[in-house]
Amino acid sequence: MKRATRIAVGIGGSVALALGLAVATAVAQTSGMGPGMMHGMGHGGAAGGHTPGAGMVSMLTRQDAGSSADMGLVHELLVNNQKIKRTVTRLPDGIKTVTESDDPQVAQAIKAHVASMSQRLDDGREFNIFSTTLPVLFENKDKIRSTVTVTDRGSIVTRTSTDPKVVAALQGHAAEVTELVDEGMVAMRRGMMTRMAGQPRGAQAGARP
Repeated sequence: MKRATRIAVGIGGSVALALGLAVATAVAQTSGMGPGMMHGMGHGGAAGGHTPGAGMVSMLTRQDAGSSADMGLVHELLVNNQKIKRTVTRLPDGIKTVTESDDPQVAQAIKAHVASMSQRLDDGREFNIFSTTLPVLFENKDKIRSTVTVTDRGSIVTRTSTDPKVVAALQGHAAEVTELVDEGMVAMRRGMMTRMAGQPRGAQAGARP
């Protein structure tokens, strides 16, 4: 995979812990989860865990040392979704997205998130809460060609593939992200509850522009 610009992302342990707790609290409040339920979801989702802030992170299909930090970035973008401007262009072989903000802090969060997720895709380290398209992308990461251009206000991402199944997943995931940008925590809550209910979302997400 090739990209024009890459930004290294690093968040200290104490900051990551605080962000992880903020994410768990915010989603618990919006999804109707009580403190007991949130506290009972330990690392890996096992009941009885007492890892601070693990409620949201435990929803990840896979976890690693960077999960809490990346979740913190996701939370920051979700709560500031109205400050984000995003356009998606569907290409015959993939997508081109422009995600930016006039707010310098939000713009930096966009850059950091895109850089981190791009690195995860390179490494095959899946970061996924409810998406039905991300597993396809990570399983076929070697079939994806990527270009990430960092702007003053965010990032421009182009991802293409010669595999029709991967192209469909790229376009479906772009729609999922647009849904999160449009609705913020409401969309995150809906996605989490849908996953918990075991209902597929891919067809719905793929139908969005």
